[in-house]
Amino acid sequence: MNPSAAFVARPVATTLLAAGLTLAGAVAFTQLPVSPLPQVDYPVISVSASLPGADPETMAATVATPLERQLGRIAGVNEITSSSSLGSTRVTLQFDLNRNINDAATEVQSAINAARSQLPSGMPNNPTYRKVNPADAPIMVMTLTSDSMSRGQMYDVASTVVAQKLSQVRGVGQVTVGGSSLPAVRAELNPATLNAYGIGLSDVRNALAAANANRPKGLVEDGERVWWLYANDQARSAAEYLPLIVAYRNGAAVRLSDVAEVKDSVQDIRNAGEANGRPAVLIIINREPNANILQTVQRIRDLMPFLVASIPAAADLGVAMERTSTIRASLYEVEKTLLIAVALVILVVFVFLRRARATLVPAAAVPVSIIATFGFMYLAGYSLNNLSLMALIVATGFVVDDAIVVLENATRHIEAGMPPVAAALASAREVGFTVVSMSLSLIAVFIPILAACSASSR
Repeated sequence: MNPSAAFVARPVATTLLAAGLTLAGAVAFTQLPVSPLPQVDYPVISVSASLPGADPETMAATVATPLERQLGRIAGVNEITSSSSLGSTRVTLQFDLNRNINDAATEVQSAINAARSQLPSGMPNNPTYRKVNPADAPIMVMTLTSDSMSRGQMYDVASTVVAQKLSQVRGVGQVTVGGSSLPAVRAELNPATLNAYGIGLSDVRNALAAANANRPKGLVEDGERVWWLYANDQARSAAEYLPLIVAYRNGAAVRLSDVAEVKDSVQDIRNAGEANGRPAVLIIINREPNANILQTVQRIRDLMPFLVASIPAAADLGVAMERTSTIRASLYEVEKTLLIAVALVILVVFVFLRRARATLVPAAAVPVSIIATFGFMYLAGYSLNNLSLMALIVATGFVVDDAIVVLENATRHIEAGMPPVAAALASAREVGFTVVSMSLSLIAVFIPILAACSASSR
């Protein structure tokens, strides 16, 4: 049985099939995601919680422990790690590789809701989670600087304007704002003064909480009708907190300005960022799985004029780091090497065979094989990266070796007087098993390397 006989007997159908595979591969080449290395999607979810002012021991005991207790009940969790620092806790869950990350995220949210009653009541926000890939580095880091705005004001603009717009860009998976925190009013109490007045810390805390209680001041009734009275008296700046009455001593009011230093600041004063020696807020952008880095970064750059127009004129938006330049350079070098390898192969075949018609066989087989491979890469979910392009370079030698063996054997039969069609059939029948076994032996060389890479990725 000769599998090549059907293709030799039907040259028109074979040509159309090769043209179709080449066209499909060319279209798939434009749709392949681009990355420096193959994308390995680990089902990992990170849960974050914050409690401003709490020390690491308190965060570990009162925040991390309840979260770990509830998250540990989720099926398919291979590993749970947590880290607690001043005012923040992060719990990382790694699931089985065959676990669906979206289903796991739903169970993580349910576990967070179940643990909420066991967490401290003073937490400003509920714990949040996000799907992460520890093997995926940020594709871009943007900076927001200003000569007149404070860090808190810049952070507010970055988180409410810039980050929201960037999250809507196709291909962007996560936008993280760092380098500062949201604006806040900080009251630094004087213990000696509080002791002199006989005022406890709880009294000050109750006074501050009551000052910002968003409750009605009263009501007016008229028969069956009731009108609730509201007043917008919430304090928003340090100047509005200064006259706040904390307590009464000896018939006189003790105000917050008498026992504390009140100033406009941020929620976390130990979080700061700089860019070129200037105070800055960092906007870290990660792509979503299988997104094309080059296209995603280009969409972000196209959005830059709109972002600049959306932020205050006193703020400057810039790019501190983006990965497309290095990726473009590395892929360009690999693609150039691939083209050089194909050209050299065709040249060597022409020099040794000295027949332009015979040279057309590897000249057509190599590009068709490489371009058609892009279509199968797209169907398999592979990306265009340095390793896949290097594999194509190696595979070029495989294709040429097979083509030369078949071509040389067919040429031998033709020189012996056999018709070209019969020579092609005889050549394919005689060396078919040799070509297959030679290709399999070459592929077997890379099996240990594939096994080692698979074991390291797990």
